[in-house]
Amino acid sequence: MKPLGAVPWPPTPIVTERLTLRETRTEDRPALVELLSSETVQAYLGGPQHTREQLEELIPADPNTRPGIFAVEREGEFIGRITVQRREKAWAHHVRDEGDEVEIGCEFLPTAWGAGLASEAVRAVLGWIDATLPGEPVVLTTQVANERSLRLARRLGFVEVERFTAYGAEQWFGHLEGRP
Repeated sequence: MKPLGAVPWPPTPIVTERLTLRETRTEDRPALVELLSSETVQAYLGGPQHTREQLEELIPADPNTRPGIFAVEREGEFIGRITVQRREKAWAHHVRDEGDEVEIGCEFLPTAWGAGLASEAVRAVLGWIDATLPGEPVVLTTQVANERSLRLARRLGFVEVERFTAYGAEQWFGHLEGRP
């Protein structure tokens, strides 16, 4: 198990047909504040954890704070992010006894919804995970009520492991089929 901190970061930008996935930059900060303060985007993630004003103070001028956060850019504009992190043993719900699976998540601005951009971006990051952390189990969690996210997970090959209740809602925990 290679720790994410041991993975070279930032990676070479990943370019797809319509997107560039790269490290977060200073110029992404305003859109990142919008993403994290949006009631719409954060609806299935427990709602915004901070107000726009608080985020303006909390997010550093250079928001590239840790490995595993890919900024998703379309036509030169930040439209969302994909996060890759280790699902620590302290968290409940794992696919292997020792935990520490690779967990993937995504958040996109509503202007990017409905065009297949999340699917394109997550597929690209899954390719990066395959090349960088080969053979590692990949997991994700989403609220059952988040139908868009659930459809995306299934379309990408994630299969349900279990459901549980957290944050006052039913959650769907799955792993990428064909991985350990």
